[in-house]
Amino acid sequence: MPQSSRGQIVTIEFWPIDIPITDPFVVATGARVVAENIFVRLTLHDGTQGYGESAPFPEVGGETRDSCLATLRQLAPLLIGASPGHYARLAAEMAQTAPAHPAARCGLETAMIDAYCQSTQVSMWQLWGGHDVRPRETDITIPISTLKKSVALARGWYAQGFRLFKMKVGNDVDQDIRRLEAVHRALPGIAFIGDGNQGFSREECLAFARGVQRFGGTMVLLEQPVVRDDLDSMTAIRRDTGIPVAADESVRSLADARDVIARNAADYINIKIMKTGVVEAVAIAETTLAAGLKLMVGGMVETRLAMGCSFSLVLGMKGFDILDLDTPLLLATDPVQGGYGYRGAHLEPWVGPGLALTTQPNRANHELETVQ
Repeated sequence: MPQSSRGQIVTIEFWPIDIPITDPFVVATGARVVAENIFVRLTLHDGTQGYGESAPFPEVGGETRDSCLATLRQLAPLLIGASPGHYARLAAEMAQTAPAHPAARCGLETAMIDAYCQSTQVSMWQLWGGHDVRPRETDITIPISTLKKSVALARGWYAQGFRLFKMKVGNDVDQDIRRLEAVHRALPGIAFIGDGNQGFSREECLAFARGVQRFGGTMVLLEQPVVRDDLDSMTAIRRDTGIPVAADESVRSLADARDVIARNAADYINIKIMKTGVVEAVAIAETTLAAGLKLMVGGMVETRLAMGCSFSLVLGMKGFDILDLDTPLLLATDPVQGGYGYRGAHLEPWVGPGLALTTQPNRANHELETVQ
């Protein structure tokens, strides 16, 4: 994109947003009851706007909203006067400046890419190639909870058409097995992803897999069963269970992805833009496919803004086999207008440039910050 004054970034605004989660989002490493996110709005000289979202999950990624806000204050001034068409170079510069804050960088990257697509009148999925533009089915997440609550949640989602249940596990092997068996007995024709969020030891994961096998459950994937650095156990779990393994927390950079590939530690790599930023997520996805592995896509507790960016990768690129793009369905309200939509378990593509969505700060929001 050629440099011109009309295409330069002149204003960046960001503001915190609290969105209650309908049921406590409990994973092996912690819990969330409110999504404490940040929305970003970037304006070009000609009035074109782009939107982004930072969705830190402290228990998984280590970032907090306060740390994201501090990083946005640090990075936003560096983008003023730049062209959003140079998003890849600018993303690399932000990564050098704030390497430990990918969720904060992700909000700015997404807003830049959205503004660039808006200014050139292309959908964000066209930017990544537009190779697979069709409705896609997502799983649904069942957090760690009691057996009764797990079954009740699963029944509700089943009635809406969901058949792939991502069960959060990793706290108590025997209880995890009982929860999955109860859901399996209650609902025909379903399959499971077991997401340990680093909570299992190797032996516990093997016991969990055997337990699910005993009651006849269909386990399509074991996601990040052990701590992120224990790639030997990831490799052993693949070998000893025969169940595909997905690396999530183990891959927070392109270098991590190459290490997982070299060690044969996973069948899938889970792409999450909050772990790496958007541009590096694309590079990780391309590297994964080139190595013959498969792709999963997920997110933190995000609205349709950040999740729309992830969905644009799915629609634009080839090779995303498993979608875990469900967190907007777990939120009590939807603060985004436009963009993609849900029809039961399916995500419906959007028509229009960029992400084709908008969102506005509350008029009473005195925490809106502006960088010019």
